[in-house]
Amino acid sequence: MNISSQSNQQGFLLTRHSWDRDGKAELVLWVKTDQGPARLTIKGQEPLFFIRASDLDTVARLFRQQNWQGRFRRLTLKTFDDEPVVGCYFPSIALFYQARDLLDANAIEHLEADIHLSERFLMERFITSAVSFEGFCQQRTGYLEVSEPRCTASDYRPNLSWVSLDIECSMSGELYSIGLFSELDQRVLMIGSAQESCDGCHIQWVADEKELLLALLAWFERYDPDLVLGWNVINFDFKLLVERAALHRVALCLGRGGARVSWRAFRGEPGTGAISMPGRVVLDGIATLKSATWSFACFSLESVAQELLGRGKDIEDVANRGQKITDLFNQDKIALARYNLEDCRLVWEIFEHCELIDFAIERASLTGLEMDRAGGSVAAFSNLYLPRLHRGATLPQTCLKGEGWQVPAAM
Repeated sequence: MNISSQSNQQGFLLTRHSWDRDGKAELVLWVKTDQGPARLTIKGQEPLFFIRASDLDTVARLFRQQNWQGRFRRLTLKTFDDEPVVGCYFPSIALFYQARDLLDANAIEHLEADIHLSERFLMERFITSAVSFEGFCQQRTGYLEVSEPRCTASDYRPNLSWVSLDIECSMSGELYSIGLFSELDQRVLMIGSAQESCDGCHIQWVADEKELLLALLAWFERYDPDLVLGWNVINFDFKLLVERAALHRVALCLGRGGARVSWRAFRGEPGTGAISMPGRVVLDGIATLKSATWSFACFSLESVAQELLGRGKDIEDVANRGQKITDLFNQDKIALARYNLEDCRLVWEIFEHCELIDFAIERASLTGLEMDRAGGSVAAFSNLYLPRLHRGATLPQTCLKGEGWQVPAAM
């Protein structure tokens, strides 16, 4: 095992994740450096929120009744109504959420419990997107593993790679093909028997849906893009890919380091959700255009492409394209492949025409929001304001005397 301590490196933050491992919180940051992707694993961070000092006795009693591990810390921070606060520190994310829910159930106010562990780690170091780091490094297949990293803010700007992805399927969701358009490779993965390919469209033929998904995994492993672009790509393409992969028992490990893709539905918003793909950023064309303040009467790919590029989809009858796509799959797969790849190209050119990737990089650099974050004006304000607000007072004092959730005689 070749592990070494390396000098300072610069990277740009792609994804951030936190979870519990062996009962302790762990933070993982994927960054892109000049040498390639790096995975920064940070341990020893404690999820926390604040409570009013006047609630300390009650909260300590509640926590002791649960036999939870954790600690209080005396702080000189105060609420906006000038009341002292106490920090509540937890060893795990699970315990953090249990404690928050317990206080909610007892109508006890908590402060800053909406700040995720990864966000707090970054903001308190004034890191928005560019990061300077050093630590113990080990070269893995396709990326650098960095443990115990020391992270500080940087002004590094990345050189990112990306692919435009689009799927074609039946009206009931069976996959037909997957188009992939990048600087390194443009192809369509297509279910069917090998046929003579059309000019300008490389078709990779596969036997069935399962083989189609496996071919997609192989493509990502080979070309390793930092960004994935698409049109309604999160709530349609990836949602369907996750569903079909589960049906065929294929581990959809499109993230870096063999990480699986997951899709999580939003509460109260049927059909919409968020995607997790560690090490890669998924940028939806519609959401990114809206974040960049572009406005259109209709945000369909056909409409936006016609307005911006002066051309649209290869299928003229856009209103009935579902049936048309099925007809092409059954009768003219080469024409379907051409249509699939053109959709990828349209998305690529819209991003290029509107400079959306530059916008996403700059927005992340200014606000600390993830590149794929839609909206987030409050979160952006918190990222920039909270650490400065905290430093307006003298920062953390000593732990309260005693073990665990003990309360001192005087606060």
